Amino acid sequence: MKRILGGSVGRNLGLVIALIALIIIGTITAGDRFADVNNFLTIIRYASIIGVISIGMTFVIIAGGIDLSVGSVLGLATVVATLPAIQAAAEQSSWLLMIIVPLAVGALAGLVNGIVIAYGNVVAFMATLAMLVGARGIAELISGRRTQIVTSTDFLEFIRANLLGVPVLIWIFALVAVAGWILLNRTTFGRRTVAIGGNLEASRLAGIKVKRHLLLVYVLSGFTVGIAAIMMLGRTTAGTSTHGMLYELDAIAAVVVGGTLLIGGRGTIVGTVLGVLIFATLTNVFTQNNLDTSVQAVAKGLIIVIAVLLQQRFATGGAAAGKK
Repeated sequence: MKRILGGSVGRNLGLVIALIALIIIGTITAGDRFADVNNFLTIIRYASIIGVISIGMTFVIIAGGIDLSVGSVLGLATVVATLPAIQAAAEQSSWLLMIIVPLAVGALAGLVNGIVIAYGNVVAFMATLAMLVGARGIAELISGRRTQIVTSTDFLEFIRANLLGVPVLIWIFALVAVAGWILLNRTTFGRRTVAIGGNLEASRLAGIKVKRHLLLVYVLSGFTVGIAAIMMLGRTTAGTSTHGMLYELDAIAAVVVGGTLLIGGRGTIVGTVLGVLIFATLTNVFTQNNLDTSVQAVAKGLIIVIAVLLQQRFATGGAAAGKK
């Protein structure tokens, strides 16, 4: 028990308590409207897009980096996928093209970020900030700042369907989360990501190809953004350069609240998922009670502080118990 409290379970326990507290508050203040099963599905569906992005962001931050471009790349991917030429090609060939294109755009943006950061030795903050501005600008140019409607009915039928009574968006989120957990905890790639974030120079001396690995981490982040873009197309049925505004801040907040260190070297996928759900639940509680969005912003700040303090308390307590 001492060892468990000093590990990732202890760090996540504060997040679980915070999430349960929010659910109790929502049930008390909004009653059956909040406690309804459909409302819980709505919360998870709302969290799914940011959740997928946050899982990719978790790997980046564990590796000691940052990716400020995820929101802009998401907007660019939705715009490219809904270009008339792309949609016409999808109609003539297969609606799967509407899935392939956003994934390719996201992975390509991640590749550019990775090359600039790993091989160009540009600080991750500045490199991804440049991508944030550039991707949004490209999206505005090619779309003429107009909203482009998704015309592929087969694509919409797939992405907006329910499987066993659960929306496909939630299934995608769950699959990405499970894949992310396996990749981080059960593969050499995950172990190397943690090692690089903990000590880059020691990792290099140990024989890890640090530059290539960092490149792959940013490609992974871009790929998850591409998945999120597909989900956004399904939820909104449109592509626009305004999609993904400030998503980078929401993703970073969820990852950090989930227990991932901003300096790298430690983090969990479970913690990230809990962080995303906390923010989504908080938003739903305020919506159900018709509370002002300004108050909601203040509450979000408070819940971040409370969640971090709780996880630090349990982690510190568990570590101290382990020493005894």
